[in-house]
Amino acid sequence: MNPTMSGLDDLYREVILDHYRKPCGGEALENPTIEVDGHNPLCGDDLKMQIEIADGRIKKLHIEPEGCSISVASASMLAKQIEGLTMEEALELKAAFQGVLKGGDWPEGIEFGDLEALEGVKQFPVRIKCALLAWMTLEQALAQYCPGAIGMVDEDRDIEIRAHTLQPKTEEPA
Repeated sequence: MNPTMSGLDDLYREVILDHYRKPCGGEALENPTIEVDGHNPLCGDDLKMQIEIADGRIKKLHIEPEGCSISVASASMLAKQIEGLTMEEALELKAAFQGVLKGGDWPEGIEFGDLEALEGVKQFPVRIKCALLAWMTLEQALAQYCPGAIGMVDEDRDIEIRAHTLQPKTEEPA
């Protein structure tokens, strides 16, 4: 075994465990724009997500993930990574991450941060849904909030999404 790869695997394992033990996005939002639940019945992972959107940007995000370490860590990484991004930038990051997990390469020009630690998940196809639960939940929540503006939504029959609070999108001043 290559000692460099072993050290990198250990580092990635620690990044995942850190996010699992202390997930980002822990403070509940007082008045979320969107409140949605995601569920992966194949693994039993659950996620409650609150999103505050203002001026087309994700201002704040709160998550309550329950499930395996991969699912919780991925949700935590999402919470850390997308605050401040536009909805389009967040969905571009989701599509790129999903592409990597399905065997693609890391695209140039996108900051992935700790998400790179989850690349090894692609070797375990049954765990890909765990890593994507938060991202699929985010995508479907944004598509419900802003129908038609999001483009093609990648729906997964195995992941259940339920929106609870959905404030109507307000038109931005010209």
